[in-house]
Amino acid sequence: MGQLTQAVTPMDNSKAPACKTLSMKAPDSFDGTQAHKLRGFIHSCQLIFHNGPENFFSDRKKVLYSTSFLTGRAGKWIEPYLSNISNEDPSYLLNNWPFFESQLFTLFGDPNEVRKSEQELGNLRMKESGHVSLYISDFRSLMSRIGDWGERAYIHFYRRGLASRLLDQLASHPGAFDTLQELMDVNSELDTRYHERQKEKGGNQKKKPPVNGSNQSRPPQNSYSKRSHQKKNKKGKQFQDSKDKSMLLSSIRTIS
Repeated sequence: MGQLTQAVTPMDNSKAPACKTLSMKAPDSFDGTQAHKLRGFIHSCQLIFHNGPENFFSDRKKVLYSTSFLTGRAGKWIEPYLSNISNEDPSYLLNNWPFFESQLFTLFGDPNEVRKSEQELGNLRMKESGHVSLYISDFRSLMSRIGDWGERAYIHFYRRGLASRLLDQLASHPGAFDTLQELMDVNSELDTRYHERQKEKGGNQKKKPPVNGSNQSRPPQNSYSKRSHQKKNKKGKQFQDSKDKSMLLSSIRTIS
């Protein structure tokens, strides 16, 4: 009973067990009512584990640390497991981090998250003039939600969403890519060169002096020339009107 009280107390107080984590922020508590917060909770725990591997060298230590931040519905779910905290079977939930994580997603995660992420990955496209680093970041984020599709499948979808300029450059690359990371590394190098070249071209255009040519605007005519031209047009119109009037009168007389 003393062991159970000791294990549950941190959960009630929403405080982590004493351990050294280089002043990293502790995970926010998770009560199981907001599915969209579950992945952030898991990621926060994993950062703590990665930052202090000497404290979290076993699945059991990782799970017990994480349970201290479960409250509400999630806290009630874990209580029966804590009542059998002395169980050392490797397959027991408290001793198996992957099982613990999968159960959290099964019970408190978004049931449509994988399907939505698969659709988003299929529609993900890199902008033609964009940066491949942003595309890679979005692609990796969706991968983490989908799970294990296999290396070849991810390479296929990754290439499908690339900008055409990068696909053209990859066509001349010798050999196939064995891993997605290798393909991403090559793309990053090609994309860096592209944007550096765009900056160089932009700088050269700004420095280019104006070129004298036949399409330059002509100097404006002086006011005297304009007035003279307008008078000629007016006289010509008056003469034409007078001529038309004479011809009309002549035609009337002939008819009469």
